[in-house]
Amino acid sequence: MKKLLVAASIAMMGLTGTAAADENYPERPIMLMVSYGAGGATDFQARIVTMTAGNEDALGMPIAIINKPGAGGRVGWNWFATQADADGYTLGAYNIPHFIAQSIEGGVEYGADSFEPIANWGADPAVFVVAADSEFNSMADVVDYAKENPGRLTFSGAGLFVGHHIAALQLEKAAGVKLAYIPNNQGGAGAMKAVIAGEVLGGVNNLSDAFRAREAGNVKILGVFDLERNDFLPDVPTLREQGFDIDNASVNFRGVMVPKGTPQPVIDKLAEVLPTMFENGRVQGRMKAGGSPMHIMTRAEVIEMWKAREVTLKELLAGL
Repeated sequence: MKKLLVAASIAMMGLTGTAAADENYPERPIMLMVSYGAGGATDFQARIVTMTAGNEDALGMPIAIINKPGAGGRVGWNWFATQADADGYTLGAYNIPHFIAQSIEGGVEYGADSFEPIANWGADPAVFVVAADSEFNSMADVVDYAKENPGRLTFSGAGLFVGHHIAALQLEKAAGVKLAYIPNNQGGAGAMKAVIAGEVLGGVNNLSDAFRAREAGNVKILGVFDLERNDFLPDVPTLREQGFDIDNASVNFRGVMVPKGTPQPVIDKLAEVLPTMFENGRVQGRMKAGGSPMHIMTRAEVIEMWKAREVTLKELLAGL
C-alpha cells in the first residue's frame, strides 16, 4: 500500500509540473521548421510573421527559423511528423495544398491527422513566369508553343505535388497539351533562378517570389492561377480570363502547425497569440512591401480549410 501511495504521489507531482509548465509557456526560445530552403517564399514570409514573437504582447520569446528542405517539402514534414518534440518548442510551417496532396499520393509518413493547425498567415497564388527577354507574352503564346512542340516546353516548379505541380497539371488538362515540368530540389527560389538563368523556358512559381523577381526586372508574369486577379498584380489576368478552365486549387495557404500530441494548453496559447502577431502593423507592412498576400485565419478556420482542401484534392488528383 505504501508503495502505491508513493507512486501515486510521484505521478501527481509530474502532472502538476506539466500543468505549471504549460501555464508558463513559453519559457525558452521556439523553433519554427520550414521545409523549404532559405530565400524562398515560405522562408521569407515565415521570418517576417514571426519577427514580433519576442515582444511582451506576443509570446515573449523569439522564434528561430530552421530550414529542412528537400523533395518538395517531404524531408521536413517527414521529420516533423516522426521526430519533432510535441512540446510546443518545435513548430512547423505548413503549405497547403502541398503536404495534403503529397499524403494523398503516398510515399510519405504524414497526413493531415499527423499535425495540429494553429493559424494561417497567407494565401499565395501560383503564377506562370518567363524570363524578361522571353518571346512569350501571354499564356496563348505558351500553349501554342506547347502544341507545336509536344513535351518540349520545359518549366520549373518547387517540387512534385506542391501547388506549382498541381497548377501545371491543371494547365495541361485545360489546354490539352503535354508540358515538361521540372521540379527543382532547391524549392521556389531554385525554380525561379532556373527561369531567370534560361535553364527552362518558363516556370510556375509563387506570386510573392514572382512579384519580387518582376520588380527586379528579371521576369514577366503571364497568368495567375486563381479565380480573380490579385491586388499585387492588377495588370496580370487569371488563367480563366485567358480561356483556361482552372480554379484556385493550387493557391498556397501558409501557416503554423504543431505535432500531434502537443499539450492542449500550449495549442490554445499559440492559437490565441499567433493571429495577433500576424495582424501586427510592422508585419503587414513588411509583407506588403515583399509582395506577399496575407490571409489570416484562426485555428478553427484552418481546421475547416484543411478538411475542405483534402476533399477537393482527392477529387482533383483522381481526375488528373
